[in-house]
Amino acid sequence: MTAAHVPGDGGLDDRVPFLARLESEERSALLALGHELNFGPRIQLLHQHEPSSHVLLILHGWTKVTAAAANGYEALLALRGPGDIIGESAALTGRPRSATVTALEAVRAVAVEHERFTEFLDRSPAAAFALLGLTSDRTRAADRRRLEFASMSVRERFAAFLLDLARTHGRRTDEGIELAVPLSKQELAGSVGASREMVQRLLKELRDRGVVTTGRRALVIVRPDVLRRIARAERPGDW
Repeated sequence: MTAAHVPGDGGLDDRVPFLARLESEERSALLALGHELNFGPRIQLLHQHEPSSHVLLILHGWTKVTAAAANGYEALLALRGPGDIIGESAALTGRPRSATVTALEAVRAVAVEHERFTEFLDRSPAAAFALLGLTSDRTRAADRRRLEFASMSVRERFAAFLLDLARTHGRRTDEGIELAVPLSKQELAGSVGASREMVQRLLKELRDRGVVTTGRRALVIVRPDVLRRIARAERPGDW
């Protein structure tokens, strides 16, 4: 299986992880400051609202970043994987964690204490600028997503999100583009501001039309062209 490419969809700079932005010597020096940790699937790496003491540099595996509102609604904010840094915001501001990070599969990461991390940035202006660039790219991508989603219906947002997953986490198989990250219906709902019931209805609609196939925490996109038409708000009769 190979990584899938969905024609017509452009990438975003925020998808270049932090470690990939560093020179090899800086990367090795940073990793040498910490100690390696292993997490099993569905284990929480970081907890929202808790005090922070370290950052995590992901070496292997994928995680989800979520935030819970006061009414209990949980939003999926991002997916972070190999090369990504998590917990850096709390490290730099001294504030409690703003989100929860949970392993979607087996994850291997390096934990670096706050003091060591900030001292490293002081010694390495290039690494500090790389982190600043990453933060800027993530903010721009989030702003762009909010702007796009504000003008879309739930159906259109869901189609656009599936296309985004296909581009960034898709594997080409004989059946279609398999999403390589195991997201539940609730997590899919949290990504597009919808209810779990609405996502169930949309998935059934897409299955009935042969656009996707689904299994337990598995989703294969068979017709990305149809998803693109939905995301562009074409009429259902045009599918």
